[in-house]
Amino acid sequence: ETLENGSRMADRWRWSRQQVFTMVAMSSVNFSSMICYSILAPFFPSEARRKGVSQTIIGLIFGWYALCVLLVSLLLGKYIVQIGAKFMIISGIFVSAVCTMLFGLLDRTSSGMPFILLCFLVRSVNAVGFAAAVTSSFAILAKVFPNNIATVMGCVEVFTGLGLILGPPLGGWLYQSFGFEIPFIALGCLLFAMVPFNIYESESSFLRLCSCVRILLICFALFTLSSGLGFLDATLALFAVDKFSMSSGSVGLLMMGLSLPYGAASPVFGFFSDKFPHLRRWMMVTGGMITAMGFCLLGPVPVLHVTSHLWLTVLMLVLIGFSLCLTGIPSFAEMLVSAHELGLPENLSTLGLVSGLFSAVWSAGMFFGPVVGGYVAQQVNFQSASGVQGGITFIAVSIIYAIYHL
Repeated sequence: ETLENGSRMADRWRWSRQQVFTMVAMSSVNFSSMICYSILAPFFPSEARRKGVSQTIIGLIFGWYALCVLLVSLLLGKYIVQIGAKFMIISGIFVSAVCTMLFGLLDRTSSGMPFILLCFLVRSVNAVGFAAAVTSSFAILAKVFPNNIATVMGCVEVFTGLGLILGPPLGGWLYQSFGFEIPFIALGCLLFAMVPFNIYESESSFLRLCSCVRILLICFALFTLSSGLGFLDATLALFAVDKFSMSSGSVGLLMMGLSLPYGAASPVFGFFSDKFPHLRRWMMVTGGMITAMGFCLLGPVPVLHVTSHLWLTVLMLVLIGFSLCLTGIPSFAEMLVSAHELGLPENLSTLGLVSGLFSAVWSAGMFFGPVVGGYVAQQVNFQSASGVQGGITFIAVSIIYAIYHL
């Protein structure tokens, strides 16, 4: 019996050529998409401010992208079978590559309203491409790796983390060295170079998926996490420049404190999530609590009467990076388990619906975070806005803990 169990475990972890290829292809999708997404954070807020854009509108530009991904992800998750996963990935990367290059030309437009409108237009179309690529990649991974979903998601998130790690410092360096256009043109070319493929078929019910209380709770937690990331994208650069007199390149390095631990810890937490599925809820709750604490001390919140220091900001970013990974990695696997417990079939349609919901909720938070956070930061200050974000996260995980244990 022991030999049989060992044989089953070995078969579970022995990847076929198709699985290896799929892993490489989907990792390239996530890497290229996230590096293009994160490149904006170090220098775009300053560039936009020189164009006469307020901090609230800057936050809205960041958040609008996530709102579009939210809406498109739900639609694409529902119709992934009719559209086709291969076409969805290829067309999504192509659209995202073109829009990334076009965004680099916006510095040639007039200041004020023309610049703002074009930013919204290009970001909207770019979001459609991003949503298509990421939604289909999640579904394909879950289909090809049915027994190791969380572990594989964790490995793929390493490349997501790499994209988030390399984007800000690379963007800041390219911006300082070559100006506004070159970072976007270079990464647009990178997107063109990464076009993976895969096709599957199926169908399912989205409303039935959303009827599960556990799935809604997980979505609430994901929403608070992504809103925190969106908030930092839109406000951290300006806070670091104003508070610590940092350059765009230094801000890019500062943001590595968030993305580096996220990328490094993703495969570890993914492995533990697959190995000990009964610990997933504790991972999500613990990660959420650490995230809430990190945001409250990031500024820090004025009521704590703690002096702001660069080392404290870096430390809190590192904690937030680890905790986001701790909460986010088990979430997708838990949503799939809940969907199957509802009686939804184990096919690509269900996987597409879950991945679409996952991406949509994440994008909803990415819209809420920069828009509301940017407004609060403009009306009060970054420290208070960060505290609000931490409070929302604390409320979310507290409700999850209470529901799970009542």
